Amino acid sequence: MVSVNKEAPVLARAKIEIDAEPDTVWAIMADIEAWPRWNPEVKDASLRGELKPGTQFQWKAGPGKITSLLQNVEPPHLLAWTGKIMGINAVHVFRIDAVDLKTIVETEESWDGLLSHAMHGRMQEMLESSLKSGLEYLKTEAESVKD
Repeated sequence: MVSVNKEAPVLARAKIEIDAEPDTVWAIMADIEAWPRWNPEVKDASLRGELKPGTQFQWKAGPGKITSLLQNVEPPHLLAWTGKIMGINAVHVFRIDAVDLKTIVETEESWDGLLSHAMHGRMQEMLESSLKSGLEYLKTEAESVKD
């Protein structure tokens, strides 16, 4: 299983409780091409094959297009990928767990590379903000489609 780089200069975590089944949350997260529909920070997303380890996807969020590679796909509990943009090596991990008829989603991401060292403070703030807002958008979407 891939994991974030705990030594990276930029490392952030976020967690949220969602009033929906884990399968509902998974279906939303795993539909990569639909990300722009519910997350306004994602402008475009395209999966290049099946949702399985080794498949690439491209997406646009923030300043540029990101090419990512799926590393772990374990429905409905784990979705992880690696990616590169502007010399930054990113690792992103989503974990989904059922707790007391609700779903807990934890996400963490690390950024390593020259830019993340040089602009550590700004990039740390950007990543923390992005993870938190992404989970809020996911919660809103999952709770709106639940039975």
